[in-house]
Amino acid sequence: MLTQESIREMAEVWYRKLDIHAPMVEILPFLVDDGLEMVFPEATIYGWAGFEGWYQGVIRIFFDEVHTVKVCDSEIDGDEATTKVVVQWEASVWKPPAEKSERIVLDAYQTWEVVYQDGTPKVKRYVVDELKYHEGSAKL
Repeated sequence: MLTQESIREMAEVWYRKLDIHAPMVEILPFLVDDGLEMVFPEATIYGWAGFEGWYQGVIRIFFDEVHTVKVCDSEIDGDEATTKVVVQWEASVWKPPAEKSERIVLDAYQTWEVVYQDGTPKVKRYVVDELKYHEGSAKL
């Protein structure tokens, strides 16, 4: 059964896994295995294979990541929910041949479609609606 608490807990654990660049075997259980769609500013991806290609790319670009869930509000209808997420994302990036890395700090406004599957909440659709940079942040 989906609850506000179970969806928020899933979101917080999901982002902790992203922060530490966890292996795919630890991340895929958060995503449906059929019908997954993820819309990022730079790409729209489908399925686990699409996610893996995107993830393997970003973990080679960004480091010292910190995700902080600021908002996680769900409208639940049985085994489905629409969830509005606001996550503060901080990451460092080094752009060769720069002398130093740069720090990105932004709030990502997202809409998730979450389903209850295999006894747990899973993301079926993940859309980044808007990015709002903090003052002084480097840009993507």
